[in-house]
Amino acid sequence: MKRGSRVDAVERKDDGIKPGAAKLDTNENRIVGLYVPDESREAFEDILREYQEGELTPKGRKPRRKDFVDPIESIRAARLETFWTDDPSKLPQPGQQIWWEVWCVRALEDELEQLIARLGARAADREQRLYFPEHVVLPVLTDRATIELMLFARLSIVELRSASDSPVFFLDDIDRDEQRDVCEELSERTEWPGMDVPAVCLLDTGVNRAHILIEPALAEADLVAVRAEWGVADSPQGHGTGMAGLALFGDLTPHLAGTDIPSLTHRLESVKILPPNGFEPTEERFYGAITKQAVALPETERPDRRRVFCMAVTNEDRTGERPTTWSAAIDQEAAGVTETGDRVPPRLFVVAAGNAPEEIESHRIRDADDLSIEDPAQAWNAITVGGYTDRVNIQEPVFQGYSPYAKAGDISPYTRTSTQWLQGKTPFKPDIVMEAGNRVVSPARRDVYNADSLALLSTGPNTDRQPLVSFWATSAATAQAARLAARLMAEFPDYWPETIRALMIHGAEWTPLMKDALRAAGSKSAAYLLLRRYGHGVPTFERAAASARNHLALVSQAEIQPYRRSGKGMNQCHFYSLPWPREILENLGDQNITLKITLSYFIEPNPGSSAAFDPYRYQSFGLRFDLKRRSETPNDFAKRLNKQAWEHSNDRPSTDRDSDRWLFGAQSMSAGSLHSDQWTGPAVNLLSRNIICVKPVGGWWKDRAKADVRGQKARYSLVLSLRCEDSAIDLHTPISAMIESGVDIEAIAIPTVTP
Repeated sequence: MKRGSRVDAVERKDDGIKPGAAKLDTNENRIVGLYVPDESREAFEDILREYQEGELTPKGRKPRRKDFVDPIESIRAARLETFWTDDPSKLPQPGQQIWWEVWCVRALEDELEQLIARLGARAADREQRLYFPEHVVLPVLTDRATIELMLFARLSIVELRSASDSPVFFLDDIDRDEQRDVCEELSERTEWPGMDVPAVCLLDTGVNRAHILIEPALAEADLVAVRAEWGVADSPQGHGTGMAGLALFGDLTPHLAGTDIPSLTHRLESVKILPPNGFEPTEERFYGAITKQAVALPETERPDRRRVFCMAVTNEDRTGERPTTWSAAIDQEAAGVTETGDRVPPRLFVVAAGNAPEEIESHRIRDADDLSIEDPAQAWNAITVGGYTDRVNIQEPVFQGYSPYAKAGDISPYTRTSTQWLQGKTPFKPDIVMEAGNRVVSPARRDVYNADSLALLSTGPNTDRQPLVSFWATSAATAQAARLAARLMAEFPDYWPETIRALMIHGAEWTPLMKDALRAAGSKSAAYLLLRRYGHGVPTFERAAASARNHLALVSQAEIQPYRRSGKGMNQCHFYSLPWPREILENLGDQNITLKITLSYFIEPNPGSSAAFDPYRYQSFGLRFDLKRRSETPNDFAKRLNKQAWEHSNDRPSTDRDSDRWLFGAQSMSAGSLHSDQWTGPAVNLLSRNIICVKPVGGWWKDRAKADVRGQKARYSLVLSLRCEDSAIDLHTPISAMIESGVDIEAIAIPTVTP
């Protein structure tokens, strides 16, 4: 455009023609990316033609459309560089993968998101985006070639930059007064929660309630300690206040950088379980008792409040391969089992997998697979959270030339795994992974450092001098997971803790890098190691809560009596007839469709020497799911399950001819109280696989002499979803019409003799 011309001079709102990216070239000429929708191209060409032809006057040709065209000096086809408004030196080289800041026309966000998925790129969750009146800024992880395809497949992108929002600006580029100002501004536009909402209860070092981003969501009465002499506040070097910020808001960076109005649907509670400096540290043998006391305190104050207990404290360097008194205490509290044997409502726990040592010399850093998840994260009933990372854009000048230690979508360098645990005898942990931050490695790959730009931003315990701090590792991941659980509790007030856990795991997906590792695994046993590394993937609120048209979820909460009150053996199975839309599946034919199933329940633990090697000795009962095979009649299906129940053959390899279509298979359900798998195959094959069964397996309840123990009922939650490769296929409408009255459970008694 000509110098001095206004960018909005080339805008024509009626035709949808609007300016996008604008910048100056080296000669200070203004370059503007003009967005012309396909349906307006003819109108745009008419404008240019009328300007050229114009009307003859006594003084010569008078151009029509003069105000629109005159500012334009030249027109050429847009290139990627046209949209790039960042420093030209930051434009990625071909093949280089970075997080791009994609400025999109707000009305076309959903369409662009679908295109991103089809091209194999990855868009950040909606919470990580910035929304403005006409545009939305999406962080997109991909390479230059894919961005170019996005640009010209549909002109919804108006500007490109390198994604630069990170904690660095708020930590290094502004002073403490400005930190307080941005915190105050965010507090003023936040919609704070009332009192009658779910809470994240932090079992940690205490919280400094004076922080402006915490105080409205943390009542003074909800700030307690297991020892009164410890006080309730966090120390200036504490940990709990950082947990609090992430548990409320998630990463603060997009909230502080944007203009969104956070609407909080949950609160905070804090129980100080770690002594401050100057007090004797708690002995290991009291960890379980301290945790039980911590659980009782907020429940005494607010017994009717729904809450998720969040604990990022672990027994350092103590492997969680075997049950301990601490992990068993958490399992007891989750199951709602009291010391007297009475029952109280079950509880949801979210615990950290434990952190890797933060070594500086790279040769001293151990692989996560050599670092076992720490006690008490082996607790069967808890959601154990490991760390992954998407943080790869390094912002600090001091780290120029450095590279991220982990690739985007891989596990975080701060986390641990359970790959060394005994397969078949221990539960798969972690259950999920959340953002835990990344580290930077020197050009010579000798030294590794922490970097604020690859961490998360949270609230600091020193509320006056440093109200914002960087936060990382599995503590950060656990706080975010607890936040997700509390949001789901608020969204679904009638769902049990078992169901919230099921939804979180069901809404988790592996990143493209994790999926590539799975494709290269080559066997189910190799896949199990990946499950012990990545858990079930990364959950999001949208996936956990929403039933989209191509990803329909069915949820069931039920009670089952696993064992007979008198005599021996299993008592009953639950059968569900699945409402598959026959006509649609027949029309889809050989097109692949994915059925995902998640089963969640809480066991009553029985720790002891034998329980370390035999999961049936540790669990009070066990449940499994099974899907009717294509060749089976419903009666044959029931007979097969009855036979397995009596022969205890639930862990034998399946003879199902479709067994290879399961992602993990029956052998993956040998231990633990959470089981999730998915079947992928031709849609038409699913028509005859229309019955699912929830069946009991062994547990110590079954072997007890007392009838009131053996005959107890148990709760479980079952979540199923159906996803079609073709997003245009509507599965929601026909299935919803079939289940308006609910999906019935048929409870069938297991015969008293072996079939």
